[in-house]
Amino acid sequence: MARRAEPPGHAHISLEVNGEPVEVSFPPHKTLLEVLREDLGLTGTKHGCELGECGTCTVLLDGQPVLSCLVLGVAAAGRKVKTVEGMARGPELHPLQRAFADLGAAQCGYCTPGILLAAEALLERNPRPTRQDIKEALAGNLCRCTGYIKIYEAVELAAAWMRGEDAAPPEESIYGRR
Repeated sequence: MARRAEPPGHAHISLEVNGEPVEVSFPPHKTLLEVLREDLGLTGTKHGCELGECGTCTVLLDGQPVLSCLVLGVAAAGRKVKTVEGMARGPELHPLQRAFADLGAAQCGYCTPGILLAAEALLERNPRPTRQDIKEALAGNLCRCTGYIKIYEAVELAAAWMRGEDAAPPEESIYGRR
């Protein structure tokens, strides 16, 4: 089967996005963030500062958190990209998504996709993170709505669930009883 002609000056790459093979064409100056949102329709990854300072656009590239606003789309050729859309398995939320919902860790939600993916990468390499480990792993993800405590508690709860523990949300937090 012949490949259709690309517009002049477009890059054509193959990659894996959220476990599925994908082929996409785009102008080579586009960032991975722009390719995901504009060319692949994956709008869960958010535009933030576009300077690599806020973490809002975090995705996993070959399992590692990257700021998609700083990565050219062509750099993803032949690689695996995971966005927040790839976390859930059908109707079943990822334990991190469930814990964020149960604990109210997402306020406006704009930063949440990037935080979820950074936390997923942490739990993949460290299933028993300390609070300090969580703080360090999420240090590049800014949230303007919260004081981070519920976010840290949600990551701790999800980690326990992922280890198979029968953990429940904490009854008390610095915000009072649940």
